[in-house]
Amino acid sequence: MAALSALDEKDDKGRFVRTEATFRDWISKDHPVFKPEAGRYHLVISWACPWANRVACVRKLKGLEDVIGLSVVHPTWQRTKPDVDAHAGWAFATEDQVFASPNGSGKFQLKGVIPLPDDVVPGAKFVRDVYEATGNDPKKYTVPLLWDKLTKTIVNNESSDLIVMLNSAFNDLAKNPDLDLDPPETRDAQADLNSWIYPTINNGVYRAGFAKSQFAYEEAVTELFASLAKLEAHLADNRFLCGPKLTLADIRLFMTLVRFDEVYIVYFKCNIKALTDFPNINNYCRDVYQFPGVADVIKMDHIKTHYFTSHPTLNHYAVVPVGPGFVEDLKLPHNRAAL
Repeated sequence: MAALSALDEKDDKGRFVRTEATFRDWISKDHPVFKPEAGRYHLVISWACPWANRVACVRKLKGLEDVIGLSVVHPTWQRTKPDVDAHAGWAFATEDQVFASPNGSGKFQLKGVIPLPDDVVPGAKFVRDVYEATGNDPKKYTVPLLWDKLTKTIVNNESSDLIVMLNSAFNDLAKNPDLDLDPPETRDAQADLNSWIYPTINNGVYRAGFAKSQFAYEEAVTELFASLAKLEAHLADNRFLCGPKLTLADIRLFMTLVRFDEVYIVYFKCNIKALTDFPNINNYCRDVYQFPGVADVIKMDHIKTHYFTSHPTLNHYAVVPVGPGFVEDLKLPHNRAAL
């Protein structure tokens, strides 16, 4: 099987169909192999990817920066094995490196990239190299991934697992062990919310943006805006998704919403309304962004650069739109404390 990118994942009606994560082990004190230890694990992310951004956010909020290492790829995909196949994906870089898009358009140099240390996978230039180093090559090379230096493998590459893991497994080592983003009394509510937010909003923007037929696009975008209307009504009476306190469900949702007006409304054709047309959602986004630590992991330059420069079939010349400045809006006062 050839290496895959998101643009290759579709069904016979042109719908985008996301491939499931491959590595699903779990770090815990009771696990026979993967136990919580400082300095043992290394997280690989892109600031641009909403799934990876979730995990980086929980790492920050829990205060695990000195416990779990971090590498951040360049946001512009690169050809990973041009002599073998056409795959383009995440590449490691230093802040002085300048990358063009996979077809050679543009020049992009960004602060905030962090190279991969030699004690992870020596000589790795791409996330693809890290996956291939496990000996269990899934042919899709995604972030986030959590690497174990001891056993030299990927522990887990599913963001919804990793945020739960980082919330609880390392509490003995965390700077903020008392912050619980997944309290037991909210888990049923979180599951109910995620059951419609994930397919129609989190993944819904991708289903619209990567659709290969008019039918698939209109199906996805219609469901997306129906769910945004449902979300707007829900947030009229709830400060956060599950009530007065921030939970993992909010982290999952926010990482999609923060990209909406800058990227998805343009690039993924999600242009029925802007988020700023939804007063409750807009104020909710301000509230989450202003939660201590969240703003530190939102890198809009990485977000916009990735989407507009990595897929030449969608944006041939890799021109990055100026955009509405949504992050500046997020710094404005909100009205959520009254809830």
